Amino acid sequence: MSKPKTAVVVGAQWGDEGKGKIVDVLSDNYDIVARYAGGHNAGHTVLIGGEKFVLQLVPCGVLRPGRLSVIGNGVVLDPAAFLKEVAGLGRAGINVDGRLFVSTRAHVILPYHRMIELAAENAPGRVKIGTTSRGIGPAYEDKMARSGLRVGDLLDRDLLRTHIENACREKNTIAHALFNSEPLDADRMFAEYSALAEQMRPFVADTALLLNRALQRGESIMFEGAQGTMLDIDHGTYPFVTSSSATAGGASTGTGVAPTAISTVIGVTKAYCTRVGEGPFPTELHDAQGDELRARGNEFGAVTGRPRRCGWLDLPLLRYAAMINGIRWLVVTKLDVLDHLAEIPVCTGYKVNGRATDEIPADARGYDLLQPVYTRMRGWQTPTTKIAAYDKLPQPARDYLAFIERETGARAGMVSTGPDREQTIIAAEFAAELKHAAGAHS
Repeated sequence: MSKPKTAVVVGAQWGDEGKGKIVDVLSDNYDIVARYAGGHNAGHTVLIGGEKFVLQLVPCGVLRPGRLSVIGNGVVLDPAAFLKEVAGLGRAGINVDGRLFVSTRAHVILPYHRMIELAAENAPGRVKIGTTSRGIGPAYEDKMARSGLRVGDLLDRDLLRTHIENACREKNTIAHALFNSEPLDADRMFAEYSALAEQMRPFVADTALLLNRALQRGESIMFEGAQGTMLDIDHGTYPFVTSSSATAGGASTGTGVAPTAISTVIGVTKAYCTRVGEGPFPTELHDAQGDELRARGNEFGAVTGRPRRCGWLDLPLLRYAAMINGIRWLVVTKLDVLDHLAEIPVCTGYKVNGRATDEIPADARGYDLLQPVYTRMRGWQTPTTKIAAYDKLPQPARDYLAFIERETGARAGMVSTGPDREQTIIAAEFAAELKHAAGAHS
């Protein structure tokens, strides 16, 4: 039996790189798609033949018939949001029965998590992070404090009642004292979540066991990340980060699959740069060009609708992401958004007090001192949305991609030139590797 092929798909910027579409395209080559981090604050948009799907918790592989989808233990899960998403897929004709599984060890988001996050984000004097106020952070806080509720626990009515009563007593006291919030009703919460638990029951499984047995059978797995490298709790622009391990390392801790079983890492980057919420952004544009990128790229959050901040491609950040994740292949999305430009600035380094550096600051305040150094690339000024082969791209577009390859040390395996599944160019060497993955179980 040949070694099973596994790949991690990770965001190489601040999220919103278009991972949803890329996972959907790539999932045709894998037996299982497993989500390993984040919650329903991460929206992945997939366009198939003009039909739009916005997935928040369910892995994008669910849109491929016959593929299994797994929500791993590293995810925090809101049962109501999960079941609503499953119902929406059903209405769209996507049947998930028997092919969508949730880890017994994934932590549950409860109403008091939302209450505390919303109150904290809006409290006077607090540094705004720019959260979605969906309870993600407080759920991870409880997980690390060893006071969380896991999906497996949700199915035990006695444990659920005790947990909710104790938690409400504690959280109501804290929220009232700190933020003057109205208390939550423990009895009502128990009635609601015990009903949700029964609807969740068919999906719950020991997914670490499921995934490892699949590997033993020679099946192939793609690990789907959420957010992006620069939002990782350890390696991102702290404190303006998410609450989980968004880098490739999170694939092991978030699913229970050993790091030695992971074959390759695929990093997804836009041809430019965006960020949602607060925090550093060295190449951000505050002018008409930034507005134009936002309009052409439809840069608005899939979940929140918030306008994204836009700027030029930042190669020091991309090199950092390649190093932290071990990125072998790059997928460059939204190349078409740059089709109109005669000249494309690319940040190739920084200066701090006049001295050159490409070191990424650990402290968010360190970014205030950075001055981007730009190289100006020649634009191609011709539409790329209907181009289906790499060698048919305009020469300046190929030069742009080759420059990114040289600067990062990763190969450009795919290029996306539009939102639809079909608007994707796959390099020959990458296609050959994907074909090997698709045949790993045969």
